[in-house]
Amino acid sequence: MFNKYDVLETINMIEREHLDIRTITMGISLLPCAAGTAEKTAAKVYDRICSQAENLVKVAEALSTEYGIPIVNKRVSVTPASIICAPFAARSAKIGRALDDAARTLGIDFLGGYSALVHKGMADYERTFIETIPEVLATTEKLCSSVNIGSSKSGINMDAVRLMGRIVKDTAARTAESDGFGCAKLVVFCNAVEDNPFMAGAFHGVGESGTVINVGVSGPGVVQHAIESIPDADLTELAEMIKRTAFKITRAGQLVAREAAKRLGAEFGIVDLSLAPTPARGDSVAQILEEMGLESVGTHGTTACLAMLNDAVKKGGVMASSRVGGLSGAFIPVSEDIGMIEAAERGGLCIDKLEAMTAVCSVGLDMIAIPGDTPADTISAIIADEAAIGMINNKTTAVRVIPAPGKGVGDCVNFGGLLGRAPIMPVHGESSSKFIARGGLIPAPIHSNKN
Repeated sequence: MFNKYDVLETINMIEREHLDIRTITMGISLLPCAAGTAEKTAAKVYDRICSQAENLVKVAEALSTEYGIPIVNKRVSVTPASIICAPFAARSAKIGRALDDAARTLGIDFLGGYSALVHKGMADYERTFIETIPEVLATTEKLCSSVNIGSSKSGINMDAVRLMGRIVKDTAARTAESDGFGCAKLVVFCNAVEDNPFMAGAFHGVGESGTVINVGVSGPGVVQHAIESIPDADLTELAEMIKRTAFKITRAGQLVAREAAKRLGAEFGIVDLSLAPTPARGDSVAQILEEMGLESVGTHGTTACLAMLNDAVKKGGVMASSRVGGLSGAFIPVSEDIGMIEAAERGGLCIDKLEAMTAVCSVGLDMIAIPGDTPADTISAIIADEAAIGMINNKTTAVRVIPAPGKGVGDCVNFGGLLGRAPIMPVHGESSSKFIARGGLIPAPIHSNKN
């Protein structure tokens, strides 16, 4: 039973502390759409998405009004497109454009799933499909792409890693007029999950139901405010406060997710209780870490603070929802977090430190702009490093970097809105090309053999 203090607290969290439902994402299986030709498949894909998700935006807006909680993004994720494109991989772009057309017809913010899963091996049709990604991202508006190149069970597919370095470079070149914006819609994963509601890495897993509703909640501002309320607390008390706050945030997500699924005639999938920042001041994971006692994010102690934050968020969230999934934890996308942006601009945050942070938080090197002349092999090596962290630690890691054409350290790219701005961060100049050229498979760690 709610009392007046619970109600007032929730209102304050929404109005002053940036509490929101970051996304409602409908997952849709495209397996029934497989047909003999690219044209027939594209038509069936468009029709199925538009019919299944026709009320998604309307329902989300109605729930936002009824409950008074902002629902920022309405999204769709689909079965990894490489699967249904297998018979006509060279013409996969036609399916990509059908997916984008459906997204624009529905009025949603993003559609994810132009994806391939090549963590153990890469068939010819999958390679062909992946090679279409730069063209598709350059010629579509709302479509997002991801490729899974490794897992704790299978190891790291270094042939796919080598290919993805080139794909990232090509995507940046094809979208040079927008500072390589296409790369903001491309994620390279290790241990990708099948129920992730967040872009650009969302796709609908083949083990999922036909239509599913996943919700991603977000409340960095709420957590920051909670920490500010106990300035003299020790770390044990701080962790407890974060847990209690995460519980409240996740409860809101659970309520919205169940009701949305009911109204849309879909299954309730999961609540992803990630702290996903925005460029707005007061909605920053970096500022949470600084409130915990760091003068600036990136200094010594940052990884320890982030580890505690991530763990406390998970512990609080799992008590609040019957189905927690997705990525669930603290995100550290540089361009989308005002604290990260400012730390990078003054030189207090580097890629090496971010890499260390990814060992203890959700996902990985996210929305990082790097010099446009960065070699493809260097990008592949960055992907390999991040994948190794995920593989060894049995967690999801990812890379979303933007090699901004024509720009170097000291410059900045500005994508606006949710994607924010990113100062160009330096990368190591020493070559990794011989390592990347070896190809093959980095074997799975010994602890993967636990059947």
